[in-house]
Amino acid sequence: MGYEDVIKKLGLLKNPKNIAGMARFGIRPNAEVYGISIPELRKMAKTIGKDHKLAIELFDSGIHEARLLAGFIDEPEKVTEAQIKKWVKTFDSWDIVDQVCSNLFDKTSFAHDKIFEFSKRKEEFVKRTAFTLMATSAVHNKGMSDKDFLEFFPLIKKASTDERNFVKKSVNWALRQIGKRNKKLNASAVKLAKEIQKIDSKSAKWIANDAIRELTSPQILKKFI
Repeated sequence: MGYEDVIKKLGLLKNPKNIAGMARFGIRPNAEVYGISIPELRKMAKTIGKDHKLAIELFDSGIHEARLLAGFIDEPEKVTEAQIKKWVKTFDSWDIVDQVCSNLFDKTSFAHDKIFEFSKRKEEFVKRTAFTLMATSAVHNKGMSDKDFLEFFPLIKKASTDERNFVKKSVNWALRQIGKRNKKLNASAVKLAKEIQKIDSKSAKWIANDAIRELTSPQILKKFI
């Protein structure tokens, strides 16, 4: 399926009612929005298959759903550092960050280094990218060591005072996912959360309290027995 065919099919799937629903969930991208659901986009991605060239074209289309689709069909081994930097610079909603990170970026060889780079950035969605990559790597990357994740803890603690909604939620997500990876990291994450809890910051206290609540719950702890 070529670029024009994909864009035409996306146009046929437009759902104006969904656009209002997306806005209520904080999805208000600068790109043109068609209101197509993630399940519909995943179906399209399966039909298209992996295609790096097409992914690049779709991301440059200026259509939100085409950009999401690009993350589904791109080939991680062909993604360049320059591409990651270019795409991240244009991120304008939490869903594009989360979907591209979990379906593409966390599978590239650049993911680890980009976490450190992007965590220092000021832009809300660029910074969110760093912590989303931590969270999705904790779920998907079985080859990463406990040491790799412990290296992220200073970044989590430092960012815990960021009051911006989409940053603080991603910091919380990263802490929780790392703490669910295994027993050792669970104990380390709870310890970090208790340190963050003492910081004089509304955001830090919310991040810590929520993480402690989940990471010390019977449902999580029984997984490590």
